[in-house]
Amino acid sequence: MKLPVYLDNAATTPMDPKVLEEMLPYFLENFGNAASNSHVYGWTASEAVDIAREQVAELIGAHPSEIVFTSGATESINLAIKGVFENYKEKGNHIITCVTEHRAVLDTCEWVENTGGKVTYLPVNPEGVIELTELENAITSQTILISIMFANNETGTIQPVEEISKLARKHGILFFSDATQAVGKILIDVNEDGMDMLSLSAHKLYGPKGIGALYVRRRNPKVNISSQIHGGGHEKNMRSGTLNVPGIVGLGKACEICKMELESEPGAVAVLRNLLERELLKMEGTKKNGSMENRLPNITNISFEHVNGEALLLEICSEIAVSRGSACSSVTTKPSHVLKALGLSDTLALSSFRMSLGRFTTLSQIEYAVQTIRTIVENHRSNMH
Repeated sequence: MKLPVYLDNAATTPMDPKVLEEMLPYFLENFGNAASNSHVYGWTASEAVDIAREQVAELIGAHPSEIVFTSGATESINLAIKGVFENYKEKGNHIITCVTEHRAVLDTCEWVENTGGKVTYLPVNPEGVIELTELENAITSQTILISIMFANNETGTIQPVEEISKLARKHGILFFSDATQAVGKILIDVNEDGMDMLSLSAHKLYGPKGIGALYVRRRNPKVNISSQIHGGGHEKNMRSGTLNVPGIVGLGKACEICKMELESEPGAVAVLRNLLERELLKMEGTKKNGSMENRLPNITNISFEHVNGEALLLEICSEIAVSRGSACSSVTTKPSHVLKALGLSDTLALSSFRMSLGRFTTLSQIEYAVQTIRTIVENHRSNMH
């Protein structure tokens, strides 16, 4: 067994070897620019991009023309929120989001506020779910966008997206969902779930880093967004820049594999996650954070009482790669804003760990993790008394 055992798949997944295999020719032989439309090198690249667009669309039930390639979920989120804010100014300037969103959403909403817009941040219940009545009460005549993530990156809690989209429809408001953690892990259909925009990233579903996509609905309603990167009019004028063909091919292949595995993989991963959770929760002074019912199959977040979170993390991570929250903010020693929103104290939030499994996690790794974490936590507690 390779150490440390990797249980941080929500931060990034290892690339599937089949994805790498698909990408390699586009670095070497098929190196053309997809926008070069006068020769075979360009045509080959362009065709590969078209195929990938279909593969991505297929995974989320969209039409290929509704997929815009970006550098990743953070850019997709910026494009969705700023793009709507700038384009629907005549209609209003109010956006509704939630306190447990990823920093990419929260920081973009802060930009909106600094630019003269208004943002409402909905609280969540102790399970991490928003209340629909509070959402409806927050809607004003100026509201142009509701931005609520599909599933939380720290706890795995799934929001009631179908109900949210019905409310948005009823009031003629656009609904954007950051589905970075959920895509490829559970069944998502943009038409049944009713999103108008959705962000995703390749490196969360066994593809390469630095490539992602934004789904933008093209009818009922047709969504128009202002581009944030100008020059050359690529991606239907929504996102200029030479297309990252190898990355796009990798994202497409990763989506195709996820689609094929959706029947069996989530269930198999959940069995291992539940085993990990069950065994760790047998220890005294442990608590599971987030929803037990509505959640992703691969994430668990557990608090350990009576330990020094900082010291514990350092010791665990030499054996098992886990994290204390979002990879994007785990460098800070501030308690997680997500766990605080669920009502945890600073101390408890700092001694809570996210463990996230994936396609390549094995039973023996989980058994090793349980054994190791137990021993380390118990030693810590006895040293502290």
